[in-house]
Amino acid sequence: MQLIEIEDSEIHTLVDIIEYVPNSVVSGTIIQRNTGSIRVIAMDSGVALAEKISPFKTFIQIIEGKADIVIDNNSNILIAGQVILIPAHTTNLIRASKPSKLVITIIKSGYEGIVI
Repeated sequence: MQLIEIEDSEIHTLVDIIEYVPNSVVSGTIIQRNTGSIRVIAMDSGVALAEKISPFKTFIQIIEGKADIVIDNNSNILIAGQVILIPAHTTNLIRASKPSKLVITIIKSGYEGIVI
């Protein structure tokens, strides 16, 4: 995972700050704090993030493409502009239906001592 430098008070276009790599997932961290993180991810068609269970709510925003967000074995197809909130302590999987870029935001209010 790479750190993506974004300057305070400057305008950026999210879809332009990370690029696709064939047959891969590319992930960059925009901000990482003890209280949460914001990451941007580019996924080639058909690839997926490993299935996991997060102890925190996770906000997913599709900024380009189309992705399948599977929450407790329930499939949710999202397209650019759509969002979904993954509840804490649920099994989830993110798979790109076509090349896709998304933003993942995790807020850990009350969990300042835990690092993700």
